[in-house]
Parts: sequence; C-alpha cells; structure tokens
Amino acid sequence: MATLEKEIFALEVSNHELVKLAYDAYLANSRSSHAKTLKRGEVSGGGKKPWKQKGTGRARFGSTRNPIWRHGGVAGGRTGNENFTKKLSKESKKLAVRQALSLKNAEKAVIVLSGNEKFTGKTKDAVKVLKDLKLEDKNVLVVCKEKTPELLRSMNNLPNVKLVRATYLNVFDIMNADAIVFGNEALKETENWLLGKETK
Repeated sequence: MATLEKEIFALEVSNHELVKLAYDAYLANSRSSHAKTLKRGEVSGGGKKPWKQKGTGRARFGSTRNPIWRHGGVAGGRTGNENFTKKLSKESKKLAVRQALSLKNAEKAVIVLSGNEKFTGKTKDAVKVLKDLKLEDKNVLVVCKEKTPELLRSMNNLPNVKLVRATYLNVFDIMNADAIVFGNEALKETENWLLGKETK
C-alpha cells in the first residue's frame, strides 16, 4: 500500500479561493476567440446617402452602414483578437493542484493501484480494472507517468475516463473527477513535480 505525501494529499484547505482561481484560469486559457463582428467600414453597401441632408424632416444620415441602423455595422463588437487568458504563477498552480488533491483525498476519491493491475492495450482489460475498483460508472481521471501506446489504446474508447500525465495534472480535471487513479510510478512522478524534486 503506497503512502501518500501529507504535503500533497493532506493539506488543510481553509478556503477554496486559490482552487477557484486555478479552475477559472484553466477554462479561460482554453477559450478561443473566433467571434467577430463587422464594423461600420466592413459592412457592404451604404455608399449612397439615404436621403438629402435637409428638407425631409428626418434625421441626418450619410450612410446605411451607421451602427444604429438595421444591417449596419456593430459598434464596440468582437474583433476576434480578444485575449481571455488568466495568469497564475507556477507555485500558485502547484499549490492549487495540491489543495485540489487534498480535497479529493478527504472524499476518499484518490486510489493508488497496487501494481497487479495490467493495461495490455485492450479496452476490455481496462474495463475490468475499473470494474474491480467499482469505478465503471464514474468519471475517472487516470494519472500516468507516460502516455504509452498500450495505455492510450486501453483508455481512448472509454468515454468516462481521461488519461493525463502526472506533470500535466490540473485543478479542472481533478475537481471534475469522481475518482483519481494513480499508478505507483505516476504517484512518485506527481510527488516529485509538486514538491519541486523533478529529475532531469
């Protein structure tokens, strides 16, 4: 039975502010900026003055592309160049991951494989491992040291399973998982990464 590092899996989380910041930052940094509106100068038409300047009793207009007209340009709309990213320092990200893992461990949602479980590259074997752990109907985050071809073949067709390398753990995946499964090597890699003991 593997021993979990208290500095990672047993932190006292007095408030969830940092976890929330890291969660929001993940979503913001995954957001793409594709929406774009047409400005006044980009709308087709409008080359002719709608009516003469004086004498009609109506307001003065020089173009049908005016933003207050239907089918006119959009004032202050999206440009497609918006930057939604939110930055957190590396240490803040690591602390947020440690806090999230501690919260999940308190819920008894962290599982370390004994080493007898084998992923042969067949989906049915992965399903058997999950069934033995009573996780077949849950959202499972499987943490590995390396994404080997065998692991990828085993997990890719399981819709409720996400495979992630230890050094790519993030608060979003952790908090959205019903269970987090570590192999012994993945657990060691996670501890080295989060405690600043990375090996070259």
